[in-house]
Amino acid sequence: MPAPSGTSTTRATARDGATHEVLRPHAEQAFAGELAALAAADDRPRPPRWRLSPWAVATYLLGGTLADGTVVTPKYIGPRRIVEVAVTTLATDRALLLLGVPGTAKTWLSEHLAAAVSGDSTLLVQGTAGTPEEAMRYGWDYARLLSQGPSREALVPGPVMRAMAEGLTARVEELTRIPADVQDTLVTLLSEKTLPVPELGQEIQAVRGFNLIATANDRDRGVNELSSALRRRFNTVVLPLPATVEEEVDIVTRRVDQIGRSLDLPPAPEGFAEIRRVVTVFRELREGVTADGRTRVKSPSGTLSTAEAISVVTGGLALAAHFGDGRLGPGDVAAGLHGAVVRDQPSDRDVWQEYLETVVRERDGWQDLYRACREVAP
Repeated sequence: MPAPSGTSTTRATARDGATHEVLRPHAEQAFAGELAALAAADDRPRPPRWRLSPWAVATYLLGGTLADGTVVTPKYIGPRRIVEVAVTTLATDRALLLLGVPGTAKTWLSEHLAAAVSGDSTLLVQGTAGTPEEAMRYGWDYARLLSQGPSREALVPGPVMRAMAEGLTARVEELTRIPADVQDTLVTLLSEKTLPVPELGQEIQAVRGFNLIATANDRDRGVNELSSALRRRFNTVVLPLPATVEEEVDIVTRRVDQIGRSLDLPPAPEGFAEIRRVVTVFRELREGVTADGRTRVKSPSGTLSTAEAISVVTGGLALAAHFGDGRLGPGDVAAGLHGAVVRDQPSDRDVWQEYLETVVRERDGWQDLYRACREVAP
């Protein structure tokens, strides 16, 4: 999970040469200083076309202090072995599939992996129910195609094709949301490491350094199961939910602080107590039992992921900044909690009201949160 980059915005140069402030810089832009420091200090063997060694990539993701005193902030907080397996997979000829329930930082981890390995996290195919086969392969410049016929000049490479030709890391997000026939475009590509272009009677062969990271979850509606042939082409790494409340609070605090800097919001640590309460509510409803293990509670239909907790706290900080005293309080997070929990009326509403009455109301020091939540959902 991310840590603050130290500035509220990142300046980037557009194609026209103008400099603009970017709301969400790519990982290789936001953490360029850390990547450069790691590259300078990295004396370990690097796979072909990798910007860093596998050890340095893992250090970039998990954080650490370099010999020159440079502090590398953690981008992912979780089991070290998961990161090591993911990095090692990319150093082989196996593609990597990051699997997990929504909100387990699959996209975040894939972006930072690509940034550390290739220095470019933008070779991305965003999976949806409408993703066409061309997004996985290539398209055509139809003006040239009509005037000149099929040619290499008329061919428009897709992100995966570019990664193959340049030995970089491609990313495919939400693989299971892509139609099955489009998914299977990857079978030949990953097994033979070639991309046929039958219109030209040619093929694009992957050069050393190429690999692919895909993300997927099986909790969303509209999921298309992966074929066994495609699954065999991936090494699957399952990303777990945070193991402890302290770990999840740390993740939420770091990410909210980073987002807040870009939006000029108050610092997240000012509302640390509220962050802990939001995380506790999410974990108890998610797990179906209170933190002390004494009371069973019903779980709502939503996933109540760490990513949703980040959204609730960020929204609360915005309310506190623009309509309050700048300090995150229970009234600022109450509406966000209600919106995150109550997704499916009326069953989720009943779950939330029962939780408020049996847990929040009776917990020492939580009466202010109880009153705020009841005002939102009387």
